Amino acid sequence: MEHGKVSALDLELLADLGEQFAGLRRESARAVVLTGTGSSFSAGVDLFRVLQGRKEYLKEFLPALESMLREVFQFPRPVVAAVNGHAIAGGCVLVCACDYRIMAEGNGRIGVTELLVGVPFPALLLEIVRACVAPQHFQSLVYTGRTCLPAEALTVGLVDELTAPETLMDRAFEVGERLAKISPHAFELTKFQVRRDAIDRAASYSSKDHEADVAETWAAPETHQMIDTYLKRTIRKK
Repeated sequence: MEHGKVSALDLELLADLGEQFAGLRRESARAVVLTGTGSSFSAGVDLFRVLQGRKEYLKEFLPALESMLREVFQFPRPVVAAVNGHAIAGGCVLVCACDYRIMAEGNGRIGVTELLVGVPFPALLLEIVRACVAPQHFQSLVYTGRTCLPAEALTVGLVDELTAPETLMDRAFEVGERLAKISPHAFELTKFQVRRDAIDRAASYSSKDHEADVAETWAAPETHQMIDTYLKRTIRKK
């Protein structure tokens, strides 16, 4: 991913990622390595675009976000995340959607900050995180919105392995090549079994009323005020 300074998730990046994974699915790619550029894997949802576009933007954005993450989470072949730096909120969920997650040692932070921003999780996003992290840490990570340095990220299960920044890509390709040797059909069937509970749970929550409530909360004026306050306290402060 190379999209702006921090690969923030906006409609354009979501569309590109979705198209890339759909193309890889058609091409029967044996494995995929996903990484970012610079100091960030992905800083999460582009909140500035949310504030600028408001309700009309969110009507397209939220379904596109869920569609892209579903494409990654249910991709039939191994997906390795090479987490080169910060992976925040939606960026963290994208890491969790991958099958094996390797993070560079250093100062990169990873975590789901949605509640700190003031927005609820669409059902699938929360289930992707639940499927990834250690059960005893799941609720705390979600409720507090804290971000973890690499060592803690490994402890709580947000990532599977740490490596030096200079060896990150080599290690990611090594893991990808190893997983690519597994029978594709056997891997696909097993991945479906591993992730079926999360997919079914998300589907059970995704009633029209629930989805509408999530969308309305994202678009509410008071939510946008909280987002603006969050940006002033974090990004704009810098």
